[in-house]
Amino acid sequence: MTVKRGAEGGRVERQMPGTGTFARPDNAGRGTRHTWEGLDRRMNARERFVATLTFGRPDRIPFIPGGPRESTLAAWHEQGLPRDADWWAYLLETLGFEAKLPWSHVDLGVDFRLIPLFEEKVLEHKGGHLIVQDWKGNICEISDRFDVSYLKTSKDFVTRRWLKCPVENRDDWERMKERYRVDAPGRFAADFEARCERECRRTDPLLVSFSGPFWQLREWCGFEGLCLLMADDPDLVAEMAAFWTEFVSQLLARIFLRVTPDMIYLSEDMAYKAHSMISPAMVRQFLVPSYRAWSHMARAAGVRLVGVDSDGYIGELIPIWLESGINLCDPMEIAAHNDIAEYRREYGHAVAYRGGIDKRAIARGGKTIRAELRHVEPVMRDGGYIPSCDHSVPGDISWPNFVDYSLLLAKMTGWL
Repeated sequence: MTVKRGAEGGRVERQMPGTGTFARPDNAGRGTRHTWEGLDRRMNARERFVATLTFGRPDRIPFIPGGPRESTLAAWHEQGLPRDADWWAYLLETLGFEAKLPWSHVDLGVDFRLIPLFEEKVLEHKGGHLIVQDWKGNICEISDRFDVSYLKTSKDFVTRRWLKCPVENRDDWERMKERYRVDAPGRFAADFEARCERECRRTDPLLVSFSGPFWQLREWCGFEGLCLLMADDPDLVAEMAAFWTEFVSQLLARIFLRVTPDMIYLSEDMAYKAHSMISPAMVRQFLVPSYRAWSHMARAAGVRLVGVDSDGYIGELIPIWLESGINLCDPMEIAAHNDIAEYRREYGHAVAYRGGIDKRAIARGGKTIRAELRHVEPVMRDGGYIPSCDHSVPGDISWPNFVDYSLLLAKMTGWL
């Protein structure tokens, strides 16, 4: 492999690595082993992302090892990562190639959240804990090592206890609906159309992310409250789900008129370690209409990927998602008994995956992570899979082990 010095001082590959392999599906849909050598040109990030997840012929697999949160970075700074270094740039410099930060987000200027947000405030401070109101209107308890801002972004792993949620009855719901007016000031940025126009010429993948129906109704009612309503007042739950479906559909319609994303991506965490949080029957009753409506809209607009993000065991959910038009699952948490190799045997090329590398194996390093990568490599070669850590990188994964794992991953995906 020939390399040259890049603009930022790192090594950049300039010739095709002739030893990497991946699978290119033939016309019959069967994976066939193929080498990167002889491909016509380097793909841009968008082409590579779409080709990989649609079982096409990428020049290499996107390099997405996973990313740390605040506490993980603090540990890494004690283990060899310089305190003044950007961890991603330093990782690539250490490995010897250049790649874009894989989860950089393009903001089209569309706000799917409630407007106005609730006031974020501390209501009480006692015994090492804060009682706070978050931006969604929840009253919850967190450690005083954190502040309210940690409930707005995923800066770190924060355990919380919900005390009260904003929708407990129909009157609460009527008030909540007022915060989801499609034409509320600020719903669309002043330069929304210009942003969409720029993205029509993009070279990076464009994902439009929003909450799925289970996630959103749980935000309003709380998990326990939502489950009780599903049993005691199913008509109200169906009404809330239908409202959310229509609200999202109207925003998507305005986006699709101006630009075609590469993926719509639903946040839908709805599974425990061994089972779905609600029964498959409830999923079909309350959630499937939303999935089908958005999937149909997306396909009609030319969007090729409809993805869903859920931690936990999703084996009961994948068949329902497939029936509903979803064709990508993420992050495939291994501790929750998900096995990508088994799913590939069961569902073939009907569904693609991201994630699926056991965070516990990365933490152990050595032979353990090597065995883990060997387990998922045949799925990657078959197509429709971007291997990555199966959640945000936790603090028990040391910096040396993360670098070693990233080096192995870069070689496996064709970057080295």
